[in-house]
Amino acid sequence: TNPGFVVRITQAGLDYAHQQGIAILEKELAQLKLPDISGDFRIRHVGKVHYEISRLGLRSFYLPYSRISLVPNVGLQVSISNAFAEVDGNWRVKIHFIRDHGSFDLKVENIYIKINLRLGSDASGKPTIDTSDCSTRISQVRVHFSGKFGWLYNLFHSAIESRFRNILESKVCMNVVSSVSSELQPYLQTLPVTATIDAMAGVDYSLVAPPTATAHALDVGLKGEFFSLAHRSAVPFPPLALAFPPDHDRMVYFAASSYFFNTAGFAYHTAGALVFEITDSMIPKDVEFHLTTSTFSAFVPQLEKMYPDMLMKLRLSTPSAPFLNIGPGGLSLRPVVDVQAYAILPDSSLAPLFLLSVVSNVSAVIDIKSSHIVGNLTVGRYGGGAVQGFGWGGTSVRTLQSIMNILASSILLPRVNARLEQGFPLPLLDRIQLSNILVRFHQDFLLLGADVHYQPR
Repeated sequence: TNPGFVVRITQAGLDYAHQQGIAILEKELAQLKLPDISGDFRIRHVGKVHYEISRLGLRSFYLPYSRISLVPNVGLQVSISNAFAEVDGNWRVKIHFIRDHGSFDLKVENIYIKINLRLGSDASGKPTIDTSDCSTRISQVRVHFSGKFGWLYNLFHSAIESRFRNILESKVCMNVVSSVSSELQPYLQTLPVTATIDAMAGVDYSLVAPPTATAHALDVGLKGEFFSLAHRSAVPFPPLALAFPPDHDRMVYFAASSYFFNTAGFAYHTAGALVFEITDSMIPKDVEFHLTTSTFSAFVPQLEKMYPDMLMKLRLSTPSAPFLNIGPGGLSLRPVVDVQAYAILPDSSLAPLFLLSVVSNVSAVIDIKSSHIVGNLTVGRYGGGAVQGFGWGGTSVRTLQSIMNILASSILLPRVNARLEQGFPLPLLDRIQLSNILVRFHQDFLLLGADVHYQPR
């Protein structure tokens, strides 16, 4: 199915990730464990020579030049060139009755490494990565022995250099494969594929397919679906295809479709969270009316006769999940709200008075704070409605709608916006922070762009 949420990592983002990864790989390679070397060879007019090379230690391993490339429909390729390393150790040699030992220095230059990385996803919807191919080529190895018999060492230093070249070429790729498996793969597993939003709802960020490499970016399609924690049910509408714009100024982009936001409305409606009650004690002091039958008897005289001077309660609910629209102008929705009015009787029981069904115009502002998508709603004029119960004139209905507008703006909206201000988390790997954020609206989806900063442990 189409993803409800897409993460795009641009070349700039890959370059930043590559910079962090190369620093880790450089440290890993500097800790390579090299085996002792021993052997025999025969020198003309001299005879058999036995040598031993031991206590090998890498003093340094530098990767000064490297780059990461996108391989469309395959994955990523990391190319390292002109790398170099320094090794020291001890040597021992035996020729007939001659024995000697000492230390040596070895410089390995012009190391070329090519690494192909394959991207995928596991059964839980988390991203995976492994090394599909690795090759190492070393152009130059130079060894310097310290000792009394310089002429003798020069006879076999080429054999030693060849042995070192073969060992390092195999060891480097073994270390790369191990680092990808032990460092990079576990780090990718820190991507939260599900996140609990609050006591009622969570969001599903599992991958719907392996990441896709294109010529310009790496796209990761996520399910992007809210769900009720109490009872997860199938969403009754499908996600739309996302036409991702060619934006590449930021390191990472998040495209949240209208499907993503509308599953939130569906989840909270399913969980019974879109029910609110308003009583007189909740009305701000600066609002000049009270929620009593005396106030509403101005519109319905029967109320004062049937329920004289009694407090009232309003219960607001949505008969169906609100549906949000996204366009170039922003986010908007026109939810239908049922307002059931009750009189509170002396024994605290409720007597139903009337049911007001109204359509409200709501606009939303979206931002990112602390790696969370946050929002703020504004209620406009009510778009119409109808009243059931008692006889209502057109003027009375419009006045009541105005009253509901005041109540919604002063009581209901602050509660909703306080929750939206907490927001819900973006799907980010561990220790990633966002900066330089942009927010853009497109037809049927919201585009968020940002640069990233990785905080090492």
